[in-house]
Amino acid sequence: MSDITRAEICVTACADLFAGAGETLASPMGLIPSLGAKLARLTTEPDLLLSDGEAFLLTPESTVEGWLPYRKVFDVVAHGRRHVVMGANQVDRFGNQNISAIGDHARPTRQLLGVRGAPGNTINHRTSYWVPRHSPRVLVNAVDVVSGVGYDHAVGPFHDVHRVVTNLAVLGFDTPDRSMRLVSTHPGVSVDEVQEQTSFPLNTDNVTETRLPADEELELIRTVLDPDAKRDREVPS
Repeated sequence: MSDITRAEICVTACADLFAGAGETLASPMGLIPSLGAKLARLTTEPDLLLSDGEAFLLTPESTVEGWLPYRKVFDVVAHGRRHVVMGANQVDRFGNQNISAIGDHARPTRQLLGVRGAPGNTINHRTSYWVPRHSPRVLVNAVDVVSGVGYDHAVGPFHDVHRVVTNLAVLGFDTPDRSMRLVSTHPGVSVDEVQEQTSFPLNTDNVTETRLPADEELELIRTVLDPDAKRDREVPS
């Protein structure tokens, strides 16, 4: 396999979010995270549970294999056996997420989705974020509205903001003060480029390069999961 695209690297990085998850309910939101969860299920994490978001558990090919009614989702959520990958209009240095409004809360310049389920997600189970356009407007020092709860606002047995995957890099929070650090840059992206597109200083100790997908993973992405290459429209190379 050759000519690996940035989108395929991002799909693989999202698959790696679920490494070691075992029998966990994966709730990926958006195309790239969904492809990543399906890829993980087909390769390293065969016990991962994939849902249609309502009641059915699905195979990566969307065949129904089980039933999880809405009331039962709350049992899973409350016991930490879920990993949601949400989007974010803003993510700050401590992992707070904003999908609610831009600007002052009393008079915002832009109204967005509202906090939705973000607070419950972040305090109850592992949460990661997908950012298709890494920029200083998204990676901010402090979010305008806290929707998903970061490390400077919450503690608890199930609070676990895990990773932020962007079109440039993978970031995490395993630092002494739980501030964001640069885990890896995607091939062809420099540490300086990521820092320039981030509005606060990143911890850049021990930065690696995001791994390339293996041949088997590329074959699955290209022929089984996304044969129409919709991924390349979300993350152009």
